[in-house]
Amino acid sequence: MAEDEKPVPAGMTAEDISKEFKEHSVAEFFKKNMQMLGLTGKIKALTTIVHEYMSNSLDACEEAHILPDIEVQINEIGNEQYEVIVKDNGPGLTEETVGKAFGKLLAGTKFHRMIQMRGQQGIGSSGCTMLSQMTTGKPTQVITGTSKGPPISVEVTIDPKNNAPKVDNLVILKKEFKGTAVKAKFKGVKFVNSESSPLEYLRRTAIANPHAKITFIDPAGTKTVFDRTSKQIPARPTEIQPHPRGVSVDDVMTLSKTTKSKKIASFLREEFDRVGDKAIEEITKHVSFDLNKDPHQLQWDEAEEIVAQFKKIEFLAPRTDGLRPIGEERVQKSLKSIVEPEFLEVATRKPQVYAGGFPFQIEVALAYGGNAGRMSTDKDEEGQSVRKIEIMRFANNVPLLFDTGGCAITKAVQSVDWKRYGMRDIENAPLTIFVNLISVHVPYTSAGKQALSDEEAIMEELRLSLMEVGRKMFRYIGFRKREEEKQKKRKLFYKYATEVAIGLAELTGKKKEEIEAKLHDIVLRHLKLEEAQEAKQQQKGSELSEEEVEKEYQKRVQKEEKEKAKKKKKLTVQEE
Repeated sequence: MAEDEKPVPAGMTAEDISKEFKEHSVAEFFKKNMQMLGLTGKIKALTTIVHEYMSNSLDACEEAHILPDIEVQINEIGNEQYEVIVKDNGPGLTEETVGKAFGKLLAGTKFHRMIQMRGQQGIGSSGCTMLSQMTTGKPTQVITGTSKGPPISVEVTIDPKNNAPKVDNLVILKKEFKGTAVKAKFKGVKFVNSESSPLEYLRRTAIANPHAKITFIDPAGTKTVFDRTSKQIPARPTEIQPHPRGVSVDDVMTLSKTTKSKKIASFLREEFDRVGDKAIEEITKHVSFDLNKDPHQLQWDEAEEIVAQFKKIEFLAPRTDGLRPIGEERVQKSLKSIVEPEFLEVATRKPQVYAGGFPFQIEVALAYGGNAGRMSTDKDEEGQSVRKIEIMRFANNVPLLFDTGGCAITKAVQSVDWKRYGMRDIENAPLTIFVNLISVHVPYTSAGKQALSDEEAIMEELRLSLMEVGRKMFRYIGFRKREEEKQKKRKLFYKYATEVAIGLAELTGKKKEEIEAKLHDIVLRHLKLEEAQEAKQQQKGSELSEEEVEKEYQKRVQKEEKEKAKKKKKLTVQEE
C-alpha cells in the first residue's frame, strides 16, 4: 500500500446510528439556542431580561384586577455583571406554582388559552433563570405572597435534562408582602443608556400601559418614575374560540380529536367563534357527509369540505371581548404626557382575522413636533440638534426594541409613500409613529418575541391604519405651512403698505398715517377672507379620502415644479 493511501473506515450500520439517537428536553434545546429567546448580546440580553419580568408582572396584576405598581432595579456587581430585581404588587404565586413559573419552560397560564396576554409560550422568566444559572452558577431568588398565608422566599434553578424546576431554601417570612419579587444575577451583560436600553423599554412600556406606575433605579442609583396617567384598569379579556374565516384543515382536524361534542354540527358551534344555526344550515347543504356524525371520526377530506364552506360564508367579525385595546383617549393622554407633541392623531381599527382564525386589532398614533422623534447627532443650519423619525412598535402593549428590520410594522411604515402626507423626508422628521398590534396569538418571528411576522392580513391592516392617521397629519402640516405663508404674506403686505402710503401721501397731499391705516384695513380684510376659505377647506378636509390626498399632493408637486422652473429661468437670465 502506498504511503499516501489510508484505509477507508467502514460506514456506520443502522444499529450503530440507532445508538446515537437521544431524546432532549425543551430546556436543553433552548440552553443551546439562547439566541432564540433574545438572550444574546450584552445590551440586548439585559433589556430582554427586564422585558420578561415586566410582562409577567403586568399580566399578573391585570388578571387580578390590580393597578400595577412595579419597581425595577439594576445593580452593577462586577465587570459586565449585574443584579436585576423586579418587584410587583400582583396576586403572587403559590408554593406549588412558583417553581414552575420560574423554573420550567413551556409551563404557565398562557400558551393553551385563546386570550390576549403579553407572554405566550411560558418561556421568558424560566429562560432568565437558566441564563442566570449558566453565567453565574447562582439560583434565582423569588419572594412571593398571596392573600392567603404568609409570604415565602425560595431559590429556583432548572434541571435542563428534565426541564424540571428545583426549589431550595424555602423560608416562610414573618413580614407582610403581597406580590412577587424576583432577584437574579447575570454575567456577560451590559447596561448602556441607549435606544435599546432598559430605560427606553420602560419608557415605552409606560406609554402603552398608562394605568401602570413604573419605577426604575439604574446602576448609578438614578431613580426615574413613570407615573400612571390613568387609574382605569383595563377590562379583563375573555377567552375566545378561533374564527372560522382563518382556520386551516389541520386546525379543524386537531380540534375534532379533543372536542367533547358528540356531533360535528355541535362541534362547529362550540369550538369556533361566530358559527350559528344559519352557518350550519349552509354547510349541511354543501357537504357530502352527515353533520350528525361523531367529530372524532372526521376525515381529512371532510375537514377540507368544511373549510371550503367557511370561506364562502359571510361570518360576523370576530368577537371583540377577547381583545383589549389600550384605547384612543388613553394613548393620547400618555403620548401627550411623555412625548409632548404639537400634533397628535390616534386611530383604532376594527378587529380582523389572520391565518389560523386568530382575531387581531391595530392601534396607531402619529405624534409630530415637540419632543416627538428621537434626538440625533446631526445639527441644523443654526447648530441645533435635529430630531429624526422614531417608530415605536408594540405587541399586546409590550415594546419591541430589537429585530427592527425584520418586523411587519417597520415594513408597513416603509411601504407608505409619506410624501403624499406632507413628509418630504420621513427619516429626518420630528415624528413618532406608535403602532400596537393586539391579538390572542401574536405571530412573532421567533421565541424572542421582538418582531412580527408579515402575515398578509396584518400587513394590509397596518398599511390602512398608517394611511388613516397620515391623512389627518397631511391636513395639519398643510395648515401649518399655510400659517407660515400667511405670516410671511402679512409682513410683506405691511412693508409695502407703508411704502405705498408714503408715495400716495406725496401725490394726493393727504396724511400718510390715514392712507397707511386704510391700506392695513384692506390687508386685514383680505387675510380674513383667506382664513374663511381655509376654514371651509379644513371642515371639508376632516374626512379626506386617499383620492383627495393624491389630488392635493399632485397639485403641490406641480406648484413646486413651477417654482423651480421660475428660479431656474431667473438664474439663466442673470447669468446672461
